[in-house]
Amino acid sequence: MAAPTLTGTADFDAKAGKPCQTWYRVYGDLRSGITPVVALHGGPGSTHHYMLPLVDLATQYSIPVTEQLFLDELDNLLRHLGIENNYSVLGQSWGGMLAARHATLHPKGLKRLILADSPASMALFVKAANEELIPKLPPDVQDAIIKNEEAGTINSPEYQEAVQVFYKHYLCRCDPWPAELLQSFEWMDKDNTVYSIMNGPSEFHVIGTLKSWSIVEDAHKIRVPTLLLNGAYDEAADSAVFPFFKAIPRVKWFTFAESSHMPHIEEREKYMKLAAEFLKDWKLF
Repeated sequence: MAAPTLTGTADFDAKAGKPCQTWYRVYGDLRSGITPVVALHGGPGSTHHYMLPLVDLATQYSIPVTEQLFLDELDNLLRHLGIENNYSVLGQSWGGMLAARHATLHPKGLKRLILADSPASMALFVKAANEELIPKLPPDVQDAIIKNEEAGTINSPEYQEAVQVFYKHYLCRCDPWPAELLQSFEWMDKDNTVYSIMNGPSEFHVIGTLKSWSIVEDAHKIRVPTLLLNGAYDEAADSAVFPFFKAIPRVKWFTFAESSHMPHIEEREKYMKLAAEFLKDWKLF
């Protein structure tokens, strides 16, 4: 993997009563004249590690990439890097939800948008999980999920094992999981405060502040060329992605046949080629 050309922090006023910073890493030259891509990771509350394969966009296709934390930090980070007048955004999972909201505000410098493995509505996301995905799991796994959620015993070993089965089907189908993904989970295990508050105990049991999140009514406000990506086995199922495709005026959609929620890992070469082509000239699609 290529070495970053710049790693640093940007001071950010998070109204938390204490100094806060946004950590970022840059690959490539932000002054090269090529529109840089800001990559927003998922979670919420995850880390950037599982997104490191996106470095391929910089090393193989000469597209600079940065990573950052939350949408309310994005404008601050863009100004800090001096790219607020010319940039693209690639958001994965929750990062794509953030990116979509950012795009509806018509930021003047946004050129391209990639929404990867991102639902347009958490209600649709949860509906797909419970009606389309969980029913395809082994009966004992389904029973463990339903029983423990109804009993409120979501910390039980039985429930956690069932969650892992779901993840291996619909989050990442690589076996074993790559080190970058494991590292993100390790960091979330150390402190899952943000994930627990905003999402809940698992990807499919959403009881946090994001429970009612939706951009269905505002998706038509996204004016920039947009590429939708998901996997054939993605927890961000087609039914949850479709509202983006229906509403965004200039949009393309590609589904990776052998992937779940992490096609940038599961079908890395194909993913990078597709993303790079779109970022350079969306009319080729």
